Amino acid sequence: MDYSFGFWFFATLAAIAVGLGKGGLPVVAALAVPSLSLYMSPIAAAGLLLPVYIVSDAFALIAYRRDFNRQVLKIAAIGMTLGVAIGSVTAHLIIEWLITVLIGLMGGLFALRMLTQRGDPAKKPIHTGRGLFWTTIAGFTSFISHNGGPPWQIFTLPLKLQKSVFVGTSVIAFSYCNAIKLIPYIWLGQVNMQSSFVSLFLMLPAALAVYLGVFWVKKIPEALFFKFVTWALMIISIKLIWDGLMDSPLARGALF
Repeated sequence: MDYSFGFWFFATLAAIAVGLGKGGLPVVAALAVPSLSLYMSPIAAAGLLLPVYIVSDAFALIAYRRDFNRQVLKIAAIGMTLGVAIGSVTAHLIIEWLITVLIGLMGGLFALRMLTQRGDPAKKPIHTGRGLFWTTIAGFTSFISHNGGPPWQIFTLPLKLQKSVFVGTSVIAFSYCNAIKLIPYIWLGQVNMQSSFVSLFLMLPAALAVYLGVFWVKKIPEALFFKFVTWALMIISIKLIWDGLMDSPLARGALF
């Protein structure tokens, strides 16, 4: 592993991005794995950051422990467990760039629909089947590269939860998802002693960044917050499509 100044600089930025995301700023968290991917493979970056995510989850849970929707969490627990299980047994079969593009397309189309709707769209009831579908995808894509946000937001944004409940429910759901990812990550060798040593140094900036994220979420008005989340989903989705296409065989010249 490259322990140069550049590595530690981008690793620290990635840890801060994780913490800010756990504090409630989703667009920032999406920068974590791509930042570290400048120095290692995305899979290795995801493994190195998983312990940082778990520690950040603990601090975020303290901040949002009273704000959650119980019904959404019940659905998420089932769906995300199934998604992580699918990811675990199909890890060797996954075409990562294609999955990344599909995640981006799903999130981008949904965000575009949300942004172009006229008026204030009606609140949708919690639908178990729809929720299980999207949370399963969220668990699967979170297992691959910590990118479970787009499918999760497709499920939860139309529910029009209160700002604190939306953030708290998201924090709790992904805390659970990250915890159950740990065993298969160790089994697949994505988390090991060397990566854990580096993760240990990244936990402090990530934990401090959680509280900075919580501070900004409290300051942002509710309507502006959800507009921010929708635009964040659009930006993340475009970035995912770009990353996936740039990693495709065509972009890498493998077809020529």
